[in-house]
Amino acid sequence: MSLNPRIEHWSGKTVWLIGASTGIGRATAHALHLAGARVIVSARSREALDSFVAEHGRSDALALDATDREAMRDAAARIVNVHGRIDLALYCAGTYAAMRATAFDLDVALRHVQVNYVGALYMLDAVLPHMLAQARNGHPGHISLISSVAGYRGLPQSLAYGPTKAALINLAETMYLDLAPLGMGVSLINPGFVETPLTAQNEFKMPALITPEQAADEILLGWRRGDFEIHFPRRFTMWLKALRHLPYTAYFAAVRRSTGL
Repeated sequence: MSLNPRIEHWSGKTVWLIGASTGIGRATAHALHLAGARVIVSARSREALDSFVAEHGRSDALALDATDREAMRDAAARIVNVHGRIDLALYCAGTYAAMRATAFDLDVALRHVQVNYVGALYMLDAVLPHMLAQARNGHPGHISLISSVAGYRGLPQSLAYGPTKAALINLAETMYLDLAPLGMGVSLINPGFVETPLTAQNEFKMPALITPEQAADEILLGWRRGDFEIHFPRRFTMWLKALRHLPYTAYFAAVRRSTGL
């Protein structure tokens, strides 16, 4: 059963991706362009955005820092002013640094909160007024957040990263309850390990590692099916989903046994 309106055709749709300079964001922007969408990419790196626009006709770039509230508002207003509406907004900005409680760094933890979670709130603040107006006029939009399977339950080395992703999961679930009755789409994207600049710093073997292009294909497939949660690769994510149901005694033992930490 589809929980969201299915997005099967992208021609004529305006899509805004925040955090699209590299990795999953850039690959998804590329896939959406190929599918016919009008793509607007945002990130801090003007050079990376300009290279995307140079390679993708009819796309546009708005450089901004996701932790800048006013910049996010101004960008959303500009997109609506130029293109009429935002059909889908995807928050894919993120930061990651491995951290354990034995080496806690408050500044690093707070940076994760600002980029991974507060930035998503800034996007909502920027796009929701426009999308609610669109819904009243018969053109409901879609909001999508990239979280992570690291948000399912606590994991070693994820002291800074995991809680912010757990917050995004809860945020998306709550938004869905509020916005679905208005005809709007809300989707939550929970990838496993994807080969990106962020995961490149991991010193352990990442199980079921996939490419950003494979991740983008899964995301568009999820939107086409009308999924609320889009998680992949399933051979890995289904195992983590099963662990969510274990009592703490069994869960902690299973994590220690599988990670050695």
